Amino acid sequence: MTSHFPVHIAPRPKPLSVKKQGILAVVDVGSHKIACAITRMKPAEASIVLPGRTHIAEVLGFGHQRSEGIKSGAVIDARAAEQAIRSAIDHAERAAGMEIGSILLNVSCGRLKGQLYGGAINIRGGQIHGNDIQDVCGAAIADADFYGRTLLHCVPKSFSLDDTHDIHAPSGLLGQRLGVELHVGSVDSAALGNVMACVERCHLNVEGVIATPYASGLAVLADDEARLGAIVIDIGAGTTTIAVFSGGLVYMDSIAIGGQHITNDIARGLSTRVTIAERLKTLHGSAISTSLDEREFLTIAPVGAPEHDGPHHIPRSKVVSIIRPRVDEILELIRDKLNAAPISTIGRNVVITGGTAQLAGLVDVAKIILNRPVRIGRPLGVSGLPEAAKGPAFATLTGMLIAPQLVRSEVSVEHDAHGAHFGAGNGYLGRMGQWLKENF
Repeated sequence: MTSHFPVHIAPRPKPLSVKKQGILAVVDVGSHKIACAITRMKPAEASIVLPGRTHIAEVLGFGHQRSEGIKSGAVIDARAAEQAIRSAIDHAERAAGMEIGSILLNVSCGRLKGQLYGGAINIRGGQIHGNDIQDVCGAAIADADFYGRTLLHCVPKSFSLDDTHDIHAPSGLLGQRLGVELHVGSVDSAALGNVMACVERCHLNVEGVIATPYASGLAVLADDEARLGAIVIDIGAGTTTIAVFSGGLVYMDSIAIGGQHITNDIARGLSTRVTIAERLKTLHGSAISTSLDEREFLTIAPVGAPEHDGPHHIPRSKVVSIIRPRVDEILELIRDKLNAAPISTIGRNVVITGGTAQLAGLVDVAKIILNRPVRIGRPLGVSGLPEAAKGPAFATLTGMLIAPQLVRSEVSVEHDAHGAHFGAGNGYLGRMGQWLKENF
């Protein structure tokens, strides 16, 4: 079955060869920083705790640069954004001693959204083949409207066969009616196109695009969390993205507010420079007040004040009183998104990652507002990154190294004159060609 609708398909990462080494370069384009890692992916023993990991990443080069021309994950100044991306990649290439021709790219802007679609078809001949799986996925989104959107990820959550549910590998089984729950993530085509264009002007090919919350979830969740159900919240500088995992990715969403908004609130509230506000937030900021806040004084230089006035001294409680309302707003918006999510079950555990996750007191406030267990998420199962890149701020970058190892769990989508359809390259000849390419 072919679904007939005008839709763009984002580049899909190529599966890594299970027997051969390969070079993989990833670029995380964020509102605060742009980071690039060039790695050698080495085949490894399968992980029990972190299933699907088939390779170990040996970091050859790493570079990061303060973001320019990016706001809330979207390009607002193409020339500045291109220069910042070029600088981060150049640092990584110099450290690795090589030039790269293609990269994997993340996206967090453009009203990032994902949800489940359901569909079912009758089976011809009784036994399920690859074409039946392609057809049922096509049926699931046959009536969906993706106008002006680009498809990022199409991940089957589970299949049903007649009266049997929660099937994960239906191929070869016997039955009469096959159903699927399919998660489809999408983004505004124009917003993604602007980010990709900046990278391509650096003379690089975008080999694959990965949604930020999906990548972050791959980096910070262990097997049991992902299988039993967990919510990953990536609070970056300009955006906050949400991913819900329950056996697999089942929901994504985003809001255009992040840690930079907290910094701007401090700068406005204290009439000081943004750089000073960022330092106050990082070193002295908290989302929870304590009895010591009134007795601890901070020194700030106000904007535009005469030099003879000297710096101002304010109690730490003033900074906390500015931070808390914005933290409450971000977490309440997340709570409302989750409450309205069109999914039947959501895991109890919440994992917060991203640069703003390191704000003191954030976990305590999140436990209260979300009414769930909350922990900080740091990248798991990837070694060799520099010490500065092992924290929550680099979860997305780390997750992009993992995504190509799991790309076979997604359904490939191609586009032709009739619209979008599933399964190109997934037939017998396509699978055989892929197997020959990977093993010889």
